[in-house]
Amino acid sequence: MAVTRQQLFGNLDFRTLTQNPDFKEDSVREVIILPILKELGYSQENIVRSKTLQHPFLKTGSKKRPINLIPDYALKVENNFAWVLDAKAPNQKIINDDNVEQVYCYATHPEIRSNYFALCNGLEFSVFRTNDTEKPILFFQIDEIEHHWEDIKLFLSPSSFQVGKTLTYDTTNATAKPTGFDYATRPLLEEIEVKKRAAKRHFGVHGYFTKQTWNVVQEYIKNFSKPGDLVLDPFGGSGVTVIEAIMSGRKGINIDINPMAVFLVKSLIAPITQNELKNAFNRVKEEYIKHEPKTESEIKKAIKKYPQPKPLLLPKGSDVETVDQLFSDKQLAELSLLKSIILKEKNENIKNSLLLAFSGVITRVNLTYHISKAVEANTGFGGDAAAFRYYRYRLAPDPTDIAVTQCFELRYKKVLEAKKEIEYFINDKTISNAQIIKGSATDLSFLPKESVDYIYTDPPYGKKIPYLDLSAMWNAWLDLEVTEDDYKQEAIEGGEQKKSKDEYNELIAQSIKEMYRVLKYDRWLSFVFAHKDPEFWHLIIDTAESCGFEYIGAVPQKNGQTSFKKRQNPFTVLSGQLIINFRKVRNPKAILKANLGMDIAEIVMQTIEGIIAKNDGATLEQINDELIIKGLELGFLDLLKKEYTDLTPILLDNFDYDETTEVFTIKKDKKFRTHVDVRLRIKYYLISYLRRMERENKSPHFDQIILEILPLLKNGTTPESQTVLNVLEDIAERVGQDSWRLKRGGQATFFD
Repeated sequence: MAVTRQQLFGNLDFRTLTQNPDFKEDSVREVIILPILKELGYSQENIVRSKTLQHPFLKTGSKKRPINLIPDYALKVENNFAWVLDAKAPNQKIINDDNVEQVYCYATHPEIRSNYFALCNGLEFSVFRTNDTEKPILFFQIDEIEHHWEDIKLFLSPSSFQVGKTLTYDTTNATAKPTGFDYATRPLLEEIEVKKRAAKRHFGVHGYFTKQTWNVVQEYIKNFSKPGDLVLDPFGGSGVTVIEAIMSGRKGINIDINPMAVFLVKSLIAPITQNELKNAFNRVKEEYIKHEPKTESEIKKAIKKYPQPKPLLLPKGSDVETVDQLFSDKQLAELSLLKSIILKEKNENIKNSLLLAFSGVITRVNLTYHISKAVEANTGFGGDAAAFRYYRYRLAPDPTDIAVTQCFELRYKKVLEAKKEIEYFINDKTISNAQIIKGSATDLSFLPKESVDYIYTDPPYGKKIPYLDLSAMWNAWLDLEVTEDDYKQEAIEGGEQKKSKDEYNELIAQSIKEMYRVLKYDRWLSFVFAHKDPEFWHLIIDTAESCGFEYIGAVPQKNGQTSFKKRQNPFTVLSGQLIINFRKVRNPKAILKANLGMDIAEIVMQTIEGIIAKNDGATLEQINDELIIKGLELGFLDLLKKEYTDLTPILLDNFDYDETTEVFTIKKDKKFRTHVDVRLRIKYYLISYLRRMERENKSPHFDQIILEILPLLKNGTTPESQTVLNVLEDIAERVGQDSWRLKRGGQATFFD
């Protein structure tokens, strides 16, 4: 039977290890490695700590100098050394790094001579054979150790090293099926700290209009699925979901209607050998330098000689009409020469990898690109194409002149770094685990019914970004075709096709129906949304419930970025998002509408004041999230969508606003504006909280209920615990000694 993570490490939160300066190699040894060794069956007598080995080969000049090698652990079986294990700090790499060579030296030392060696940095665990240090035979993340326990035992337990025993290992599938993983009872995740720049596979390779934060996506994938499962993102964009699925030992499908997005993902995960890519880059660079057009005459000749980008029409509101007008003659000549040289490469994966770097050059070598010192100082990053930053093709007042060779080399290095990071997970043998498909989320007919294990998706948000329109510059250079049907199926409002809100709603609704069809029972859909209009939330919930999904809960989640539009319009653009979680079950429970004894105006003000009181001030995002979640939990989204599409007037009229912190607070020397009876206010929060706990299969203690409720009421007349208990007894029933749940009978007293 597989051991669980909790059995080994208790409630250790692996997400915080890299932020803890005190969690170093010694902590990895004591907190992570020792429990693993003990569970494998090694006793104190079998574990040799810090054995000193003298290096037998090294000389300095003509003299031998004693060099000591000290592995952290040398594991013995029947008085023979079986394998060695070395601890590294959480920020150290344990594959594709010199650390591997170091531990290899320990394992091959004459006093050890083991066939296996392993490394652990507290977050990851790798196992190598001494006859191949390039690729580990086992590599996994510690927080998913229970899924890999059978493989760990197979390779490293004492019984696998009996003297004279001959074993044959099948390593074609290094992820053993776990035991005890119950899809139906997976917990909802709390808000996850963003680690945006920590993954080279997503940060620095190529820009895109929106990107989910990789570590947030990874945590959701690991929570709601297990290794070997199929993960789907029908609005795949830049491929964060599918890449993180593969990086976590799952299979992934990425669907997007934008050919630019499909090209970016396919090119990024195309398996290559590093030397081949390096040689190809050098060939391209040398030929480009040899023929680079410099004079006016050479520039004109190059424009005539090399194919130019398609003169695609740009969206209305652009500063010019067609794509070619976004570039100077010099830029057109340089880019067309570079592209023509890259296209000579015969290896398709190498060619596409270099075209990915080339596409990154296009982002910077154009007349919309400029580096603003003010923006750089405020945001921490410099220039970008106007389409990414402003969602408009705006010519820069003073375009930044970027040298093509310098930019191409930098983009190539970023691509190479990304491919190094993913090469263990995505290579010639594993590439079949990823399907990158150009298509519409409204038509998943290529997928059989009930074939998908988990869906994580981030759909377009109404009018926010017309993806196909804004991708014209890249699609023109990369010869990517966008059809009329693509525009017809794109789920946006407005755009060049001038789609109505009803058309957008219908496309989103159809995509949810398709997601329901392909998802297995008891599996989860995590639907990311950052729209402030309650009507869109109501659409999602209504459509999901009508299909048969059961709403489980919504979680606020920062995405680690503040867009230009957010800085321009702090009251109308949200910088965070909500992740709404549904489960496909055979007998779904619909959200009941609570009869709270308050009209919608009182409910809205009650909710706003409650979240402000709880946090001593709240941002627009926090207020919006709280209203949406309460509307979901208590069933008043239908009322909210009719009356409150914009909270700004209410907030500015009734609360103080700090422009520096972007926080709303109760006006100075004022109490709550709502004059709702305290028992009604308590009832409102109790029903909301207990419903959420019930969906998570929890029955909270009275003390937990008090800690949840009182902060929401603290700026008004704070009730005594007895008052809360009295209301609780009206609407809930005890479970055991001191746990509570909503009453099963007599619910008509507080539900419509």
